[in-house]
Amino acid sequence: MAVGILGMGSYLPDRVVTNAEISRWTGVTEEWVVERTGIKERRYRTPGMVTSDMAAHAARRALDDGAAGADGLAALIVATCTPDVPQPATAAIVQNKLGIRSVPAFDVNAVCAGFVFSLAIAEGLLADRPPSATALVVGADMFSTLMDRSDRRTVSLFGDAASAVLVGQVPDGYGIQALRLVTDGEYCEEIVVEAGGTRLPADAAARQEGRHLFRMNGPLVKDYVITTLRKLVVETLDACGLGLADVDRFVFHQANTRLLEALAADLGLEMARVPTTTWEYGNTAGASVPLTLHESHRRRPLRRGERVLLAAAGGGLCAGTALLTWY
Repeated sequence: MAVGILGMGSYLPDRVVTNAEISRWTGVTEEWVVERTGIKERRYRTPGMVTSDMAAHAARRALDDGAAGADGLAALIVATCTPDVPQPATAAIVQNKLGIRSVPAFDVNAVCAGFVFSLAIAEGLLADRPPSATALVVGADMFSTLMDRSDRRTVSLFGDAASAVLVGQVPDGYGIQALRLVTDGEYCEEIVVEAGGTRLPADAAARQEGRHLFRMNGPLVKDYVITTLRKLVVETLDACGLGLADVDRFVFHQANTRLLEALAADLGLEMARVPTTTWEYGNTAGASVPLTLHESHRRRPLRRGERVLLAAAGGGLCAGTALLTWY
């Protein structure tokens, strides 16, 4: 038996941050933000909200959608790079909020590629479990807490969200058909939050210098994303004897609309096959792939037998792809 998606759920905070606010923070015009990013607005957490709150909301909805509840749950994986606390794992906190007991729960930090990495882990964990076993995979990030609001290049991009899938066994020929994961650690300094770990504490001096905030080498990351995802997409399809024309939907990490357009053009894809959520939600980091998959399904329900390719790149630098046949 193969492993496929049985249910989906998403959560977005209520606070909408428009480009007018980005303009006030950075001094750029609203038109500049749209032209450079293709993003109109994004969501930010409300006061007191933490990553595990969003993750728990999304997880409950995925469980309800899968009509399985927590019975048979074999693992809870939270893909996040913005945990509630350095320890314990945010997944343990989510587990407690869901009222689930005695199930392995842990975090995966592959930044924006975390969901695809977590999906691969879930598939492996379910390989030797009973047919009724399931796993919850949640992507949840709260980048509003890391933003330098004076940096137009990054604060214009990111928003907060969580999205989850319930995965379990499906008939052979459906579900996950191929996976590819890669990390290229020589680029580990290109997307970074310097302070807050053992290398540099987030003390008063670090905060004064803004080293607790998100930094990204945008041009290098763009080149890496296009080059690496092109390679992984082709390898993933080759493993199944398929080509680009055989895929119905390409759900890419929603870095920004312009990067999605560049990636699609590089692969020779029409944008009609590339669902997007960047216009209204921005870059939701680890949540963006499952959130976009869920939104695409709500707009035009996935049919049994459709082929969907998930692809994401993130800090590390790292990237991952997964090809699914929908059940």
